[in-house]
Amino acid sequence: MAKNPVRVLVTGAAGQIGYALVPMIARGAMLGPDQPVILHMLDIEPAAEALNGVKMELIDAAFPLLKGVVATTDVAEACKDVNIAVMVGGFPRKEGMERKDVMSKNVSIYKAQASALEKHAAPDCKVLVVANPANTNALILKEFAPSIPEKNITCLTRLDHNRALGQISERLDAQVSDVKNVIIWGNHSSTQYPDVNHATVTTSSGENSVREIIADDNWLNSEFITTVQQRGAAIIKARKLSSALSAASSACDHIRNWVHGTPKGTWVSMGVYSDGSYGIQEGLIYSFPVTCEKGEWSIVQGLKIDEFSRAKMDTTAKELAEEKSLAYSCLN
Repeated sequence: MAKNPVRVLVTGAAGQIGYALVPMIARGAMLGPDQPVILHMLDIEPAAEALNGVKMELIDAAFPLLKGVVATTDVAEACKDVNIAVMVGGFPRKEGMERKDVMSKNVSIYKAQASALEKHAAPDCKVLVVANPANTNALILKEFAPSIPEKNITCLTRLDHNRALGQISERLDAQVSDVKNVIIWGNHSSTQYPDVNHATVTTSSGENSVREIIADDNWLNSEFITTVQQRGAAIIKARKLSSALSAASSACDHIRNWVHGTPKGTWVSMGVYSDGSYGIQEGLIYSFPVTCEKGEWSIVQGLKIDEFSRAKMDTTAKELAEEKSLAYSCLN
């Protein structure tokens, strides 16, 4: 029996990430090859013409799963009855801007979009914030959409998770699909902590510890971490544009696992509302290792944390607490 279409909102849809993301959704990369979708695309008034061009291309691509397209600059229309919201739109930091200025702009954007989701989205709407500062934007959204369950508001650290998998697979000359259970702890920023202490790689001899197989703690504790932390900047340097294809792909991965579940024995990284696990203060949106089942995520419990990891996890939590204070000061 044919499934009912799922309504998926993409904000900032005329931008780089949006342009990469909407065809992936329409092709089934996010929700599966048998799930029809209706795309809701939102952007700001100056991008209205470009947004209409994206809509024309979606029609021209004749995606069998795409059952409708809403392209609008009206936030209420964009949010109407959406089941999934991917928040890509935000105010980017420009040269010479202070962090507080960027935060202030994003607080006002996310406050308005949260209110629209609160009023118009489906009651079980799942929200993924991509726009930076992603963790804190998600926190603001949570504040101003109180009827959306806190478990339904997440931010994207899957891109960092996938970058970590990619670096390990390159180093080992292994298939990326054979590497699993890296962790991104904390903020989607350069303080994030990519942790391989629990990661494994499948080789001809079975499942092995990544740390033991690489056998180079110096690389794993320094260059590997900084490469993942600064990968976004490296891509800007190479492309003169920020990551779009990889961000869009990881947004699809994030939602697909959240909706359809993670494979047994595998976890992924998601920015979620902290419940105090691993000593991370409650009330932050922090990236944890999670498993997903039946549309719900759960933080993986009981992992051993060494001193090196503890220090890194606390540093990124401290930055998130500072961001939260800055964001809340912009509300007054």
